Amino acid sequence: MSKRFYLTTAIDYVNGAPHLGHAYEKVLADVIARSRRSMGQEVFFLTGLDEHGQKVQQAAQDQGLTPQAYCDRLAEEWVALTKTLGLSNDDFVRTTDARHQKVVQAILTKLHAEGHFYKAAYTGFYSVREETFLTEKDRNPDGTWDPKWGQVNELVEENWYFKLGQHQQWLIGHIESHPESIQPDYRRNEVLGFLRSQTLEDLCITRPVARLSWGIPLPFDPAFVTYVWFDALVNYFSVPAALGDPGALDPLGASGPAISAPHPGLSLWPADVHVIGKDILKFHAVYWPIMLKALGAPLPKTLLVHGWWQKDGAKLSKSTGNVVDPVAVIAEWGLDAFRYYVVRELGIGPDGNWTDDGFKARYNAELANGLGNLLNRALNMLNKYRGGVVPTASDELAAEVVVAVQATGDHLRANDLQGALVSIWTLVNRANLYVEQTKPFSLAKDPAQAARLDEVLYNLVETCRVLAVLLWPFIPGTSEKIFAQLNLTGSPSSWKLTAWGGLPPGHPIGAPLPLFPRKDLPPK
Repeated sequence: MSKRFYLTTAIDYVNGAPHLGHAYEKVLADVIARSRRSMGQEVFFLTGLDEHGQKVQQAAQDQGLTPQAYCDRLAEEWVALTKTLGLSNDDFVRTTDARHQKVVQAILTKLHAEGHFYKAAYTGFYSVREETFLTEKDRNPDGTWDPKWGQVNELVEENWYFKLGQHQQWLIGHIESHPESIQPDYRRNEVLGFLRSQTLEDLCITRPVARLSWGIPLPFDPAFVTYVWFDALVNYFSVPAALGDPGALDPLGASGPAISAPHPGLSLWPADVHVIGKDILKFHAVYWPIMLKALGAPLPKTLLVHGWWQKDGAKLSKSTGNVVDPVAVIAEWGLDAFRYYVVRELGIGPDGNWTDDGFKARYNAELANGLGNLLNRALNMLNKYRGGVVPTASDELAAEVVVAVQATGDHLRANDLQGALVSIWTLVNRANLYVEQTKPFSLAKDPAQAARLDEVLYNLVETCRVLAVLLWPFIPGTSEKIFAQLNLTGSPSSWKLTAWGGLPPGHPIGAPLPLFPRKDLPPK
């Protein structure tokens, strides 16, 4: 039984509308999923929604809805986003799913039975907005609370706690010995710096039902529901368990059979990549591995941590109107233009800055003039000079294509998506330069140069075919269009098709159609 490449996004908190950051993370994960499938790996790609917690309960009350009805209504918008973004996800988890709740309760039951939890009184402060407890260390020097915490209440209440602190040294050692576990490197260093300099406090894993009823009931104490983050993190594990993955069921022990019948042919856990934003790094790099260690389950292999987007150098903000609506951008410019820009503009790790002018510049220079114009010229010339029939094969650009394919593959295997696009565009630019250097328009005027023209035309259309395969993980719709215009059957979704020479001599091509119509020119 071969393990599938198991990839997840963070699950989005349902209480809000999708924004650029959500769309970016999902596109990143989709490109990774598609690239791995292209290279022959079986992939399982999971995304979904986080639906419990005080903010959801309060918002539902404000609208006169039950929390479940409120979540069901919002979930439709989030599921629609996966379609709008062209995601190839294999499953969509909601933390209100019965399958998920069973696994959360099974984990809680086992950890409680093994002595990982204790009950204690808490006196302190609580941020309603962030659904987290605060200490005096979180106050500003003048005693006030930062606006990011929203309303802060003083609380005195009992709760259940998870013994995180006793795992601190183990976690430091694990991260040090597994440098791939948190990427980029500076995010790993950030976590290690925190763990080496601060004592890890135990984690409050419950909220009293008297204060919050919208959550998964604690199986061993009905006066409490599960803290939303303990619940949310489990989603990555609960779906494999619910599907019968023995690697997820076995750590649940006696509770496993109640979750699902084992599916011996399914192997997902552990996750190969969790794609997350930098704001939730602590939850994933500290709480999650300790939860799994206590459970006796294998740990995820890599946390891939991306940065935040700004717009025009300022923080994205609905209140100021400084926003980017991905759905509106896609409606105007097309899905592939959006997918291309967010991956090409921002490497995984640092923060990025969206500008409308920058988007338009990349669209016109790289997509319309670069890729689109290359295909258009190649097909037009082949139709004009050779009746649309592929001439005798030639390998003049073959060596350069091999180099670009190798570099692109190396970047993709390292999850360096921006680097992969840069490598692909070396080939786009090389092919466009090749047109300028070989001057096929001039060759066509000289019958003595017929053989040379055949060579040039073959190299151009064959390079376009290879580009369709390289670009499929990023802009799959455009890749399919290139294949269609080349009159090729099947899909450009297999990496094996990057091998030079795939266009057979005598093959009839189709007519060129614009891949990315220019937006700044008046219609003719």
